[in-house]
Amino acid sequence: MKKLWKLFALLFALTLVAAACGNDDDTSEPAPSEPTEAAVPTDVVEVDPTQGCDKTYHVITHGDSGTFWSVVEVAVRDAASAIGCDVVYFGSNNDALRQSQEIEAAIAAGSDGIAISLADPTGVQSAAEAVVAAGIPLYTLNSGVNNYKDLGATTHIGQTETVAGNGAGERFNALGATHVLCARQEQTNVALEERCNGLAETFGGQVTSEFVGLDANPDEQQNTIAAILQGDESIDGVLGVGPNLPLRALAAGEQAGRELIIGGFDLSSDLIDQIEAGNVAFTVDQQQYLQGYLPVILMHLQATNLNTAGGGLPILTGPGFVDTANAADVKALVSQGTR
Repeated sequence: MKKLWKLFALLFALTLVAAACGNDDDTSEPAPSEPTEAAVPTDVVEVDPTQGCDKTYHVITHGDSGTFWSVVEVAVRDAASAIGCDVVYFGSNNDALRQSQEIEAAIAAGSDGIAISLADPTGVQSAAEAVVAAGIPLYTLNSGVNNYKDLGATTHIGQTETVAGNGAGERFNALGATHVLCARQEQTNVALEERCNGLAETFGGQVTSEFVGLDANPDEQQNTIAAILQGDESIDGVLGVGPNLPLRALAAGEQAGRELIIGGFDLSSDLIDQIEAGNVAFTVDQQQYLQGYLPVILMHLQATNLNTAGGGLPILTGPGFVDTANAADVKALVSQGTR
């Protein structure tokens, strides 16, 4: 019973943090692109068997082990330690087929709760519906705010991407931009498109949305952005909808001989360095640590005490913003792997 009260207190505290800080992440975060050769290895978080938990939970995403998703993995590990249960993490590296196969394997293993990202809702729909049909609690995280209800998920933990894009548009207005390139690192990621659409809704100038290459090809990203800048001299701002593209935009601006107002999404040490230096104006923070931590805690509360959270609405982790005012404080946490 003491452990249960601790979980209630922890969940309440985290909910207050999410409400106070708003949404930041990914996201990068990130959503499906072309299938790749290697998925992220399955990571079983082992805990002290004396804690006596007989539950096993699964967190199955479209992520890789890069800047954004490594923080989610840390959060899953921390949550597993907090509840004393085994939690299996798997990142499919933007391969919906592999993600679906891992979801189906979790069902067959008798999982006590499954949390998934929905970067490619169509690609994983059948597997997600099978979770609910098997009577296993389903949660969505990061991507899926528009689809989780239709699939029968208990709730969604993440940010509303359109609202995050709205906030970026307001920032560019205040910074005096007139034409913003919204640069995307994944071609078929609905969440990234929503960020660009949200930008267009609130930005008072022109928005050009373009896929500029995958994060795995930074030279291609830089050269593509530089070519776009050289082809349209009216572009004076770039919004990179991930943590790497703002850095590519900065280099592309130098390559093209242009001064740009640059914004981004999610966090990395390199990105925060550029914000501190005044070279990047801001980044949208979706707090991906919460996106990994909260689903595990919520699945455990549902499995052990029939608790559900959200009340039919998503649990928002953003958007928040990191700029010169708070970059130093956030940077210290990024170095610890929790932001």
